[in-house]
Amino acid sequence: MNNRAGSFLWNLRQFSTLVPTGRTVRLYPSGFCRPKIVYSNWNPRKLLSNFDNRMQSSIRYLFQDALIFKSGGDGFQTKGISTATVLTVDRLLCPRRLSFNSKHFVSDNGLKKNFHHEPSNEDVLTKRTKPTPINCRKLSQECNSLSEVLDIFSKAPTFPSSNYFSAMWTIAKRMSDDQKRFEKQLMFNHPMFSQLCEQIMREAKIMHYDNLLFSLHAMVKLGIPQNTLLVQTLLRVVQERINECDEKCLSVLSSILEAMEPCKNVDVLRAGLRMLVDQQVWKIERVFTLQTVMKCIGKDAPIGLKRKLEMKALKELDQFSVLNSQRMFAVLAAMNHRSIILLNECSKIVTSNIHGCPFRLLISILQSCRDLQYFNIDLFKGIADYVATTFDIWKLKKVLFLLILFENVGFRPVSLMDLFMKKAADEPGFLNVKSLVSILHVYSSLSHFHKCWTHEFLEVMASALTGSLHHISSENLLNAVCSFCLMNHFPLAPINQLLQKDIIHDLLTSGDVERNVHKLHVLAACLKLDDVPGHKDTHLVLPQLPSMPLQPHAKVAEVLSSLLGEGCFSKSVWLPHNYYIDFEIRMDANRSQVLPFSDVDVVTSATNIQRVAVLCVPRSTYCLDSTHPRGFLAMKMRHLKVMGFHVILVNNWEMKKLEMKDAVTFLKSKIYSQEALSTADINLQSTC
Repeated sequence: MNNRAGSFLWNLRQFSTLVPTGRTVRLYPSGFCRPKIVYSNWNPRKLLSNFDNRMQSSIRYLFQDALIFKSGGDGFQTKGISTATVLTVDRLLCPRRLSFNSKHFVSDNGLKKNFHHEPSNEDVLTKRTKPTPINCRKLSQECNSLSEVLDIFSKAPTFPSSNYFSAMWTIAKRMSDDQKRFEKQLMFNHPMFSQLCEQIMREAKIMHYDNLLFSLHAMVKLGIPQNTLLVQTLLRVVQERINECDEKCLSVLSSILEAMEPCKNVDVLRAGLRMLVDQQVWKIERVFTLQTVMKCIGKDAPIGLKRKLEMKALKELDQFSVLNSQRMFAVLAAMNHRSIILLNECSKIVTSNIHGCPFRLLISILQSCRDLQYFNIDLFKGIADYVATTFDIWKLKKVLFLLILFENVGFRPVSLMDLFMKKAADEPGFLNVKSLVSILHVYSSLSHFHKCWTHEFLEVMASALTGSLHHISSENLLNAVCSFCLMNHFPLAPINQLLQKDIIHDLLTSGDVERNVHKLHVLAACLKLDDVPGHKDTHLVLPQLPSMPLQPHAKVAEVLSSLLGEGCFSKSVWLPHNYYIDFEIRMDANRSQVLPFSDVDVVTSATNIQRVAVLCVPRSTYCLDSTHPRGFLAMKMRHLKVMGFHVILVNNWEMKKLEMKDAVTFLKSKIYSQEALSTADINLQSTC
């Protein structure tokens, strides 16, 4: 016995010199460890290289008499001792722990030797109580609620805990919104939820990096508050281990940051992601990952990084699927980068594969085009023609949403608007206040009329508005009436209610007052200039609109001086009802002769002159890719004609392209009537 005890003590001293450099951790019933005392740094390679030499002679007796191994475990435990020494090994893609096989050991000669010992009661108990690893997919298939997942966790927690969160998010995705809201509340109130959160915080630094990201992604999607210790701790650990990010992790991390609100840890992590992407962008192989990263980096990312990502996308253009092309619009809008080449190429793919495109993607494409100020006529026509062709399968509310986006970019889809006008007139049951105001805004803004259906359509809209007067807000009423005014239609009941003093006072003192004043001036001008029964003498006392410094078009002024001579036209003329015209010319009734410009002539020969208004207009006053005037320009032209003007529109962008000689010819053809131009040459010198 003395020899046996001496051998044991000598073995114990040898083992104490072998393992002086690990981490001592306390074992918990759940099967996980957390650090208790941290010793000085050590070299695992040196330890492992000397492992055989220093333990070969003594390990057999030591294991038989002093230690009990748990088969397949992560550490070893002494009888009656509640601490275990866990050897730490650097790793990138595996948990940082070293496990031993209790049955085998390799000797110096390379032979595998077996060590047997009689299983004690503790061995049997350990094997019975050790939890079986849980698979996330299997767990999400077996459970139908979030609480069931937490119940399974309470019975036998396993590593890694990320599987439980991932399973809960997978289950939640299958639920309706109401059911999801109810299940989330049960999850937060579950007694094991806080323990699961604590468990995953302890495991954060040792679990696989992709599991860490999947668990954080699930937490964000499940609605765990971002300012909690749990989420902020995981964000910090993700920052510390960001160099472990591979392409898959890059995609998941981008999705996480895209779903989170800005905060200090999120901003730091986003900056780290940008640096990582800048280094690894050329190594990204999957287009989906590339687009996810592009969408995440943010609008304030360095322009150099945006261009590098754009070049990578152009390089992978041949690998783009139809879905990749459809998603690229939203991706570029998210990073606020207007790549015309990339957008043009994706537009071709989308247009050629438009049939079957989901409605949400059509909406996303149009919203992105609006945000990027990208106007592709072929793309817009392709979408409009597709919806018009399949019009019967769409709900009117969805078509209205598309029309609103078309109006945002200034595009007028004639056939689609005709179909919608007829359908809305035939089935007015879907109209509520919100849709009614939106429809009127779209049709008045694009100044769209149909020779057969317009009157019936406007009557149906007016009837629906009249039926909503008892609960419509003052601002919505003003918007609807203003839209009717642009379309030269004046339903009396809505106008009478709008003109009530309390409603006018409400509009002038609340909401967007400046916008309300502008629209009330439009109404006042229509009441004076258009044929509105019973309101010809109505006078609205309104604040003055803010004056804007307007300069006449310099090149047009130069051309008019060359064509007519000085003193034969007036610049920057303000008319009643806040109408502004760039140039005014006075001519005879046949528009064959320009008259001298003086106040005396206006008084003495007002009945014998034709006033000509020259309006220099930008491209935005027309519908996209057409010369069809939009709402306010069309109303202004109508009112100028009522005031006795002949209206000439000069397109600014076209005038800039013309040489002086061509510009003179162009304005001459616009100012003089065709009859005057077909007669003998006009002596310009004698007209002034």
